[in-house]
Amino acid sequence: MKRFDHARRQFLQAATLGSLVSLWPDLLLAGEGQKSTTITSTFKPDVEIELFARNDKVSMMSGAATDVYRYHGQLLQGPSTTLSTMPSYLGPTLNLVQGQKVRIHFHNQLAEPCITHWHGMHVPQRMDGHPMYEIAEGGTYIYEFEVKNPAGTNWYHAHTHELTAKQVYRGLAGLIVIRDEQEQQLQLPSGEYDLPIVIQDRRFTENNQLYYRQHGMHDRMTGFLGDTILINGQINPTIPVKTRAYRLRVFNGSNSRIYKLAWEDGTPLIAIGTDGALLEKPESYPYIMLAPAERVELWVDFSGREVGSALILQSLAFHGAAPSMGMRGRMGGGMEGEAMGMMSGLAQGEQFPIAKFRIAEKVSESPQLPQTLIRMKRLTDRDVSNPDRTIPIAISMAHMSWKLNGRSFEMGNVMDIEKIPVNIIQKIRIFHESHQMHGGRGGMGGGMRGGRGGGMGMMMSMAHPIHLHGQQFQILSRQLTDQQATGGYDTVNQGFINSGWKDTVLVMPGEEVTIIKPFEDYTGLYLYHCHNLEHEDLGMMRNFLVS
Repeated sequence: MKRFDHARRQFLQAATLGSLVSLWPDLLLAGEGQKSTTITSTFKPDVEIELFARNDKVSMMSGAATDVYRYHGQLLQGPSTTLSTMPSYLGPTLNLVQGQKVRIHFHNQLAEPCITHWHGMHVPQRMDGHPMYEIAEGGTYIYEFEVKNPAGTNWYHAHTHELTAKQVYRGLAGLIVIRDEQEQQLQLPSGEYDLPIVIQDRRFTENNQLYYRQHGMHDRMTGFLGDTILINGQINPTIPVKTRAYRLRVFNGSNSRIYKLAWEDGTPLIAIGTDGALLEKPESYPYIMLAPAERVELWVDFSGREVGSALILQSLAFHGAAPSMGMRGRMGGGMEGEAMGMMSGLAQGEQFPIAKFRIAEKVSESPQLPQTLIRMKRLTDRDVSNPDRTIPIAISMAHMSWKLNGRSFEMGNVMDIEKIPVNIIQKIRIFHESHQMHGGRGGMGGGMRGGRGGGMGMMMSMAHPIHLHGQQFQILSRQLTDQQATGGYDTVNQGFINSGWKDTVLVMPGEEVTIIKPFEDYTGLYLYHCHNLEHEDLGMMRNFLVS
């Protein structure tokens, strides 16, 4: 897809947004995205940061350094622990506390437009990183917001329309760690025993450069898949640990790859948190599915293991998530080849090791796993403001057109079903649109059903990680509505964490997921989109207008 030049994009954005000004006057500011915002004199920050997006070089393997994009941070005001360095090309981790007021001066030093989104954070529209606010090279955008989120693991990344996939792939991503009083009382592993595990897949040229190019239908369909797994921006690291309990903050930072996390020796995974917060109590899983943008916090106890031994986190084999053309693949077990994902050399759903933990030291003390974690209000149908109006999010890919609710992304456009009153709790149904309805706009009032597809459409169905901006949501239910499209569901369905707060949910072919989401505090445009970043850039993204 050819990218518009920046001036033309700004003109089209302003023209489109003009039609919405009568509904939401703040959208007038969208046309000024190339200009600096100004500091609010009444906003008194507890934390102030300068954040730069710039070109850099990092040494990732022997030989030539790798050209990357990278966030660099400088603390102007606040606790000295606010910024912590991550290895390789990853941006600094922002260590924030619930209730803090934060000001971030974002400077774009790239030779292309850029804007930054605070993924998972509950912030005002103008602070959310909507692509309409992209700034040109040399521009500055000032974010000011209060940290309303509870303790958990979020992240930040570039969110520039049609450039998100490339910019994140080249390095524009970093973690946000939030703490609060309720979490502090639990005395969970901290300091060196609180480890980030950022999983990404990349491809490299013979000269150690990042390879990123969408060529042909397979990359457009599946999203870009790498053949080299990186942990915290490093290739094949061995992580030294002690014989005690750790808190692992595992984050899928890949563009499109889905991971089926499991310990090599069959030890169950103990989840204590998901995208938005800690869970009410620890939960045990044989494996955990982690789609792009999802996070899971794990309690891992290395007690009783021998010094010098190792424990390997791996991704197990699964299928049904990528388009299958009925071909036989090279994966083990006679599994049908996920044909569209095999071109990369590491197919979607193939088994491979992720991270190696080596027992480096024996210690005598370790904290115990709490039986309960946090208090959380579980939302039900009784909390929904208007139970007779369930919002649809219909996923479709027919005729190589990536759509939600029958429409591709339009910078400032919203349909009637995308207009939501502020300060309500809403039920949302996410499903795969019948391929026989390919791209039609009928039934958008909520009567659409994910019916059975056939032919090429059936073979092209795939899993989509759907992300909603704004407040976190809860999963109400999962159900299969199309048995013909659910091949491989039994290889993934025990790995979904359906409790706790989420901002991204993986919707498998033939599956319908119902969520409950608050729309509180802030008005304006909030995106919902597929977080397969290639799909997002190709138009699988829409706006909610909260007013």
